[in-house]
This record gives sequence, structure tokens and C-alpha cells, in this order.
Amino acid sequence: MSHEIPFLKSPDQAAFRDHMETKVAHWIRRWDGEEQLLAGIIGIPLSKPSISHSGASTTPAAVRTAFKSFTTYSMEYGVDLQDLAVRDLGDIQMHVTDIAECHRRIEASLRALYKAQPNLIPIIFGGDHSTSCPSLKAFVDRHPGKKVGIIHFDAHHDVRNFEDGGVTNGTPFRGILESGVVQGANIVQIGIRGFMNSKPYHDYVKSKGVHVYTSRDVRRMGIDAVLDQALQLAGHGTDVLYVSFDVDVIDQAYAPGCPAIGTGGMHPWDALDALYRLGSLPQVQGLDFVCIDPTVDVRNMTSRLAVQFMLSFLAGLAARQG
Repeated sequence: MSHEIPFLKSPDQAAFRDHMETKVAHWIRRWDGEEQLLAGIIGIPLSKPSISHSGASTTPAAVRTAFKSFTTYSMEYGVDLQDLAVRDLGDIQMHVTDIAECHRRIEASLRALYKAQPNLIPIIFGGDHSTSCPSLKAFVDRHPGKKVGIIHFDAHHDVRNFEDGGVTNGTPFRGILESGVVQGANIVQIGIRGFMNSKPYHDYVKSKGVHVYTSRDVRRMGIDAVLDQALQLAGHGTDVLYVSFDVDVIDQAYAPGCPAIGTGGMHPWDALDALYRLGSLPQVQGLDFVCIDPTVDVRNMTSRLAVQFMLSFLAGLAARQG
């Protein structure tokens, strides 16, 4: 005969749940492998290719920890997300030492996922920015016969040459441009900062037709005007858009947990507004967040910020659904 002990819950019920409030941790459950999803959370725990010391491989776990700090309701957008079919698909298993194999696994895993979930919008948490190149290749192959544009938020161009350091978190857009999977004319970089990039790399992206808006441009023009132009440029002649969001685009005062922090970055509100708008657009079909380092963060605030960015994107996605 079992005895019920007041207030003592079994391990799977131990997390406190208020029946009047749904936490993101309760809503974004583990995917059962069968349910057809609107969007899915995918972790890529890789930081070995990072130029500087980085614990970005711990980001997916830190982000999931932060889920319990947020509810599914936003009075700002007038939306409760809890009925959206968004699930946690887990992490892509990385090789212990072989970076090329890690990138091969990213591409292969995402290709298989897109085949199983043809309508899924991936929300990827890296990992360092090197993960975006294989992610993008799988994303482009998912849309045969269609052209893809990219909106890239970052403090850096990420087009370092391969000769001096091989494939790193500083080379994803060199890889994308040189592989030809996306044309430079359909790539827009937002938030690039002075004194954090070299002239040869700036000249390289301009020679490839990449459109660049600096952090100062965002401050002076406003994010709405910058995004208006970015969408026109990245969307010109393209069918689908992918958003790559390096969190070091945000000023270090708000995002201290990044390997490459710096002053003069974007304000979180600009990113929140931009991501909501991007989420509302049907042509935006993929998103990644990269280059968070929870090992140097303060009270997990940078991972928490990334979760709020994700939720703003999903609020836009909810508006898209009508």
C-alpha cells in the first residue's frame, strides 16, 4: 500500500510548477522523435576551433538551465507561446579531437533532421561560430532550386584566411563565400565594430559584395532602418533567409559571457526588436546563436539574454502563424 506524503514529490515532479504560470523549461520538452514540429532547439557543443580560449561547448547546457527563468507569456507582444510545437531535439555529438569530423557530423545530422522534419525551423545554439558554416550548407541543401540570403549579426566579419590558422570560429563566412553556397550580395552583416577587424578582411567582404552595417550605423540610423535595408538586400532575388547571431555583437556591459567582449556594441533592445521582426517573416527559416562562453559569464546572464532573444524570435513566429 502506497502512502502519500504531503509536499513530497517524486523526482520527475520535483520542479515546482505554478498552475497559473508555464515556464519555458516545462514547455520546451524533449522531442519524442515523432511529433511534427514548428521549431526545434538543437545544441552544438563545440569550442575547440575557437581562436581564443572558449567554453562555448557548455552553452547548450547553460541555455537549458536558463529556460526555468522565463515564462511563455509576453504582454509586450500579446502572446503566450506554450501551444507552439517547439521541442528540444538535444545535442549533436561532437568528436573529441577531430574538428573536421565535428563539422561533418553537424552537416550530416542536420540533413537527416530536415528530411525527417521538412517544415522545421531550426534554432541552433552553438558552440563557436565555426558551426555556422556546416549548418548553413545543410540549410542550403534543404532548399533545392532556391536561393538563400543571410542576415549576420556580429562584431566581426569572420572571414579570416585558412592558411594562417585553418578552420576556426573566425572563418565561417570565408567558408560560406568560398564554397559559393550563398552569394556575397545576399549576405548582410550588422553590428560590425571598429578596432575589432582588420582592413584586409573588411576589403575582402566588400570585394565579395557583402553589405556591412556597423554598430555605429545601428546607433545612428536605428535598428528599424538598418533592418529595412538589410531585408531588401539579403532578400533580393532570394527565396529563404537564415539568421546567424553571434552574441558578441552585444555590448560587453550586457553580454559579458563571450570570448570576444568589447565596448560599443549593440543594445539588447535593438536585438530583441530585430529578432521579433525576423521571426514574423515567412522567408526566415533558420536561426543560430553562437559564441557564448558560460565559463566566464556572470550569473549566466549572457545565456539568459540568448534565451530572451530566442523567445522574441518565437513571439514573431507566433505572429506569423496568425
